[in-house]
Order: sequence, then structure tokens, then C-alpha cells
Amino acid sequence: MQREGWTSVPSQQTRRRVLAMASAAAATAATSAIAQATWPARPVRFVVPFPPGQAADIFARLLGERLATVWKQQVIIDNKAGGSGIPGTEYGKAAAPDGYTLTVGTSGTFGVNPTLFPDLPYKPLIDFLPITNIVLVPLVLVAHPSFPANTLAELIELARREPGKLSYASAGPGTAQHLSMELFKLRAGLDIVHVPYKGSGPALTDLLGGHVKLMMDSASSALAPIVDGRLKALAVTTAQRAAPPLDTIPPIADTLPGFNAAGWSGLAAPAHTPLEIVARVSKDVQALLKDTEMVRQIEQRAAIPAPGSPIQFADFIKKEIDTWGEVVRATGTKPGN
Repeated sequence: MQREGWTSVPSQQTRRRVLAMASAAAATAATSAIAQATWPARPVRFVVPFPPGQAADIFARLLGERLATVWKQQVIIDNKAGGSGIPGTEYGKAAAPDGYTLTVGTSGTFGVNPTLFPDLPYKPLIDFLPITNIVLVPLVLVAHPSFPANTLAELIELARREPGKLSYASAGPGTAQHLSMELFKLRAGLDIVHVPYKGSGPALTDLLGGHVKLMMDSASSALAPIVDGRLKALAVTTAQRAAPPLDTIPPIADTLPGFNAAGWSGLAAPAHTPLEIVARVSKDVQALLKDTEMVRQIEQRAAIPAPGSPIQFADFIKKEIDTWGEVVRATGTKPGN
């Protein structure tokens, strides 16, 4: 059963509300003397609901450094880790809606959690105003060199010929690695056994050792062993190819049309934040994400810049909730099992 607030009708109502508010922000941004003149008058805080060093933190810091120059104010990265990103995101929800505390929303906190956690204390499209996506982080379907399939088509053929005999590793139930692989299995109609680990590190170690043969891992994590030949890459999860040196890896969508999944990080403001400020932040971030040097730094980290308007980001979040909700329900995934 779908939770109230995420069924088809309320979701459309929620989306229309967010899109209308975002449209109003975009329409008034050019003439808003208030937002231009008075904001930001002091440091701006980015709440990152994960520890330092994770992808969301890395890209928040990269963006914050550049925005500090644009805004002539310090951008403080406030890591509030733990609890699948829930406490940090709830903290961002409760912040004053004045534009000085913004939250980094991710594929996990905004996309997966609304279905994975029945009592989630926030709703991404009600308690927040989407500002813009920042990056897409492709996952890569990788295999140990001894695995007999060398392409995605060969893997699909092998899995269909031997249902239930192949297995894959993940960082644990409900993680991006797990759910992206389950989405692939659903779309391809495959029976491949899930072998959960307590974190991506142990899973990758066993994959490199040949104890398991398959894994869907983040591009940044899998990059080095792919380049040096310790793993072979079968496909990436984004609709477009990744940046070099992973640009030779075909997307899953080349074999399964329409497939598109990735980790991502974006910015959101507490509900009731002045729309002029939402529009200003979105405009400034989008401009930076099109800057040649910024694009280079993002692609160096095996990610793809993903600038978009508040409208586009709201629509994207809605689709993510729907996609991962389908996977969570179909697989019966529960937190930690």
C-alpha cells in the first residue's frame, strides 16, 4: 500500500504546488530588488546529512567555494551525519526559511527514503522548495575479470539461462548500489541473488578478490580498479555516457531503452523561503555548473553536472520518488534487511 501523500493524486497536487511556486520565483527573480540588495548579508550554511568525504559533501564543498566568491559571503558546510541522512535532513527542514540554511538533498534522502521509511519525518516536496540539482553520479555495473560475460547483453543472456545462480554484492539493503541493481533486474526480468555487505568497502574488497563476481558501484569508487584492469565495466546507469576515462562504457539504456538511474545531489530550501531567494540561488548555481573549470572539476570526480531550474528539479524529485518507490515495494526492501 502506498503511503498517504505519495499516491498518484496527492503526488500530482504536490507537484503542481511546487511547480507553481517555482514558476513564480523564476518570473519575479529579474525584478526583485529585495533579494538582490539584501541577500546574502551574512554567511550561508549548507546542511549535508552525511559525513565529510562522501559524494554529497565533496560536491557541496566544491560548489560552496565558488559561491562564496559570487556571493561575497562565506558558505559553511555543516555535516550532520547518521541515520540514513534523516536527522540532518530534518534539521534542514526545521531551519529558518530565510535563505541562510540550505539542505543538500540526495537520491537517498529525497528519492529513496520517502518509501523506505514509513514514518519519515519530512516530505521532500512539501517541507522543502527545490532549488536545483547539482550533479549526477553514475553507478557502474562491474564484474570480476573471471566473470564469463563481457557485455551487458551477455550478462542478461547468462542470467536468463541460469536464473538464481548468479549473485551480486552491494553496500547493504536500501543503498544506491542495491536498489539500482534491483531496478536493472526488474527492467530486464532477471533473477540474480543479492549478497548484502556492511558498506561498499567490504563489498568491493570481496569483488576484487573474486569471492563475488558482480556489483553495481559508484563510478568514483570503481574508477581506479576499472582503469588498472582489476575489474571490467559492463555498463553505466545514466542515460548519457560518463566523462573520460569512463566514456567508453555504454549506458544500460543502450540495451534496455529508457533505463536511467544515478546517485545525485541537489540544493533545497525550507518551505516558505522567499521565492526570490530560491530563484537567485538557482540562477547562481546553474551558472557555476556551466562554467568550464567547474565542469572539469566535477568530471574529474566521475560525475556529471546537472543544472536545472526549480521546476525541473521538482519534477526530477517526483520521478525519483516514483521510481525508487516502485523498486522498494517490488523487492520488499526494509531498512537494514
